[in-house]
Amino acid sequence: MIGVAGCGRMGLPMLAALQAAGVAVRGFDIVAKGHPDVTSDAETFAQDIDTLITVVRDEAQTGDVLFGRQGFVTAAPNLSRVIISSTLSPRYVRALRARIPADIALMDAPMSGAKVAAENARLTFMLGGKAADLDDAEGLFLAMGEKLHRMGPFGSGMQAKVLNNLLAASHTAMTRLVLDWSAQTELDEKALLDVINTSSGQNWFASGFDNIEFSRDGFAPDNTIGILVKDVAAAIDAAPAASDRVLPQTIMTQLRNLKTHP
Repeated sequence: MIGVAGCGRMGLPMLAALQAAGVAVRGFDIVAKGHPDVTSDAETFAQDIDTLITVVRDEAQTGDVLFGRQGFVTAAPNLSRVIISSTLSPRYVRALRARIPADIALMDAPMSGAKVAAENARLTFMLGGKAADLDDAEGLFLAMGEKLHRMGPFGSGMQAKVLNNLLAASHTAMTRLVLDWSAQTELDEKALLDVINTSSGQNWFASGFDNIEFSRDGFAPDNTIGILVKDVAAAIDAAPAASDRVLPQTIMTQLRNLKTHP
C-alpha cells in the first residue's frame, strides 16, 4: 500500500494518478478532504502502508509527518520506503538519512509542473537516491509523471529542484514587473506577451501566463507565490558557502511585494 501524506493541490491529483494506474494508495491530510481514500486519522493511514510519499508544505510539516505528531517512520509498522516530494532545503533533506533507519529506503523526488501537470500525470520528477531504489520506484513516478531525471545520490534531486525553482522565481518576479511597467506605459498586455514569447525574453512564466493558475496572484504566505519565496529560501540555505546571495534575496523581496495583477 502506497501512502501519500499531504493531499492538497499537488498531493491529491498525484494520489488520483496512482489510482488511475491501478496502484493501491491511501492519502493522509490533517484537513478533512471528504475523499473516500483520504483520511485525517494518522493511525488508520499508517496501518498497512509500505511506501510513504510526502507532499506536505515545508520542513515543519515534514518533521511532523516523519517524526513528530504523525511520526509515520515509527508508527507505520510495514514502512520500507520513504519518498520526499516536498520542495525543501537540500541541507535538511540530506540530514534525514541519519534520522531514518537504514533499512528504510530513502529517495528524494521533488516535482515540477504545477497543479495542471499533476492533474494530467505529466509531472517532471528530479530524483535522488540509490539506483536500485529508484529502479524499484520507477513505476510510481511514471504513473504520476512523464519526465524522470536521475540527478545522483539522495539529496541531489532536491538540489536540482531548488535551483530550478530559483530560476522559475526569477522568471515570475521579472515577468510580473515587466507587465506592471507595460500597463503604466499603456502597452497592450497580450501584445507584449506575444512579443516576449517569440523573442529573447521568452520564459516559462510569460509563455504560460494565461494558463498558470497563480500568474496574477499577489503574495500570501499560504499561496503559490508564498511557496516560491520558500523555495528561494531553500536554495539560499543550500548555496555554496562563498556564494553571492544578493540577487536571490532581491527576488524574494520582489515576490513578497507582489500585489494581485488585474
